[in-house]
Amino acid sequence: MAERSAKAALRIDDLQVYYGESHALQGVSLTLESGVLSVVGRNGMGKTTLCNTITGLKRSRGGSIRVAGREITSLEPHEIHRLGVGYVPQGRRCWPSLTVDEHLRLAAGSRRDANWTIERIYQTFPRLAERRGNGGSQLSGGEQQMLAISRALLGDPRLLVMDEPTEGLAPVIVDQVEKMLIDLAAEGEMSILVIEQNIGVATAVSDRVAIMVNGRINRIMEARALAADRELQQRLLGVGRHSEDSAATPAAMAQAEADIGEVYRVVRDPAAALPSGGSQVYRPVTSLPNRWDIPVSAIRRTSDEASPQPGTSASSSETRAVFAMPFSERIGRTVLLAGTFDTKGKELLFMAEKLARLGIPVRTVDLSTSGKPSVAQVSALQVASMHPAGTAQVMSGDRGSSVTAMAQAFARWVEREPGIGGILSAGGSGGTTLATAGMRSLPIGLPKIMVSTVAAGDVGQYVGGSDIMMFHSVTDVQGLNSISEQILGNAAHAMAGMVAQLPSGEAWEARRRQARPAVGITMFGVTTPCVQAVTRHLEADYECLVFHATGIGGRAMESLGDSRLLSAFLDLTTTEVADMIVGGVFAAGRDRLGAAIRTGLPYIGSVGALDMVNFGPRDTVPEKFRSRKFVIHNPNVTLMRTTRDENRAFGEWIGGRLNEMNGPVRFLLPQGGVSLLDAPGQPFHDPDADEALFEAIERTVRPTAQRRIQRVPGNINDAGFAKAAVDMFRAIASPPQRRA
Repeated sequence: MAERSAKAALRIDDLQVYYGESHALQGVSLTLESGVLSVVGRNGMGKTTLCNTITGLKRSRGGSIRVAGREITSLEPHEIHRLGVGYVPQGRRCWPSLTVDEHLRLAAGSRRDANWTIERIYQTFPRLAERRGNGGSQLSGGEQQMLAISRALLGDPRLLVMDEPTEGLAPVIVDQVEKMLIDLAAEGEMSILVIEQNIGVATAVSDRVAIMVNGRINRIMEARALAADRELQQRLLGVGRHSEDSAATPAAMAQAEADIGEVYRVVRDPAAALPSGGSQVYRPVTSLPNRWDIPVSAIRRTSDEASPQPGTSASSSETRAVFAMPFSERIGRTVLLAGTFDTKGKELLFMAEKLARLGIPVRTVDLSTSGKPSVAQVSALQVASMHPAGTAQVMSGDRGSSVTAMAQAFARWVEREPGIGGILSAGGSGGTTLATAGMRSLPIGLPKIMVSTVAAGDVGQYVGGSDIMMFHSVTDVQGLNSISEQILGNAAHAMAGMVAQLPSGEAWEARRRQARPAVGITMFGVTTPCVQAVTRHLEADYECLVFHATGIGGRAMESLGDSRLLSAFLDLTTTEVADMIVGGVFAAGRDRLGAAIRTGLPYIGSVGALDMVNFGPRDTVPEKFRSRKFVIHNPNVTLMRTTRDENRAFGEWIGGRLNEMNGPVRFLLPQGGVSLLDAPGQPFHDPDADEALFEAIERTVRPTAQRRIQRVPGNINDAGFAKAAVDMFRAIASPPQRRA
């Protein structure tokens, strides 16, 4: 008996799988000796995670998975496939541009000794033979499922893993899939693990059923017993055989309608006006829910429509929060080779080949907007589907708007991808716009290389606050020649070197736990004494990262915050806001303070150097400012004193951003001046202009227990102000962990 168990088709023991700190699979254990085993459970219980872990698409943190006695938890997906594990994924995932026959020939490869051949597939699924010349997007759901199953069978699997094989299929097709599973099991050539929500199918195709609840196997029982126990189905699964349910009475339907949850709009400021013609209650659904759940997508969509928010920052913040991924899970060894494969395919594949020769895994991603088929592993349609307005927004036919939309879609796509070793691309101005949008979404520290025709000019708009390496292509990225091959090869080899030296996710986490928490601090020359004093107070417990507030400095700090590499912001020098509003050369972007809004990290801010706008040499100052007060900082930097009206605009803008922050916020107003030049007796000393700034902030900000504004006596560079900033920081920041 022990020998038989050791050679079970599939044995899983104490499997532990996490997404960040979320414990998805909590000690899952099950054994499939042979035949068919069904796993059932509600949505979100971990069934698909189990499939992905078996097939190597998700790494476990503990436990064992053995296929025919061999441990596979450390193997790559292609190695697991070669061991005889086939996978039919949820959603079918057929290539829209490949015909049925092309799908099958691609999956079959060149093997001549296979049990499953294309001819046998066509005999098993006559419908596929009839549709052999049709593309994947031209097939019905049932036909696509047949194709997905056939694709897996052509690998001659000893273990077939099927995730929701009947999802979304018509009842007649469900019956066909059910019969096919029974026939495959009867042939005895393979064992089958079926993940299924349809209890009828699950109990019909297998003798035993495992019930998954909250990431654990609650029990494994006889299929006939589960099929007969309606109370157990509803208690553990919340599902049943809908076809057997009695018709709902009018009274039951009325009760169901009354039970639909009402969504309330929570207004923190009671004086805030409601939307025109609106009410405080929104009914998010217009039709009755089914017996087992309320359509959450409808709730989300209708609620958003009923209570629109200004701009897009709120919704994007929520999205980033939902999909936020720990840095340790972002790190991998796979390089994303992204670009417009319809025009730069030859050049991109050249770099992919260079990486592959060095043993670096590559995943190609198509960012083209032409709609043409490509050889990339991730199609342009897959990336485009991540746009908030859908694929049609990207494939609009208008080049300008399409590139903008695809860039946004790629950035969102990258945010959700784990296991990335870096991003490499090559292209002109359009391709650079597309690829660098995704690169900027990647955390600081992960390699990013852009081979570009525009790399020799001003690349600030492409790099932003990120650590993108720009490679000048020298010649146009158009065909391969002696120069372009050398440049593209150098870029690929540079990427390979960086990826080879990346720490593992585990090593990164271990190093992070031992390191002092990092704090981002903004500084300008005229706030240097303040920042130096604050750093002296904190450096024993915190790693103080100082950013020069020259436009790019603020972006860099925010990028680190978004990457969760900072524990708090000490944003004492917000002068970039003045340049943004008035038109100086060190301007912030409109997303300034956005990282604190998105992350909820503790934020200590002040008005450092908002008494000035920065320009280049004196003769470059716009004519309309010629009569203003200036200080020549050096031959290349001219400082202009800001006015009461300008300061009022700064205060209102900053106050509005502070109101969007949900984390702890303290904002300090130095009554004795906001810079060295604003101290008594200095050329920019103007208490009236400062007071306009302070009043605008105090008037705009809505104080809460989390959000407070405080005036501090003295100049921003006085020792008392630095101490006040440090005291407030320690009051709202998590105390640093003491290391042995």
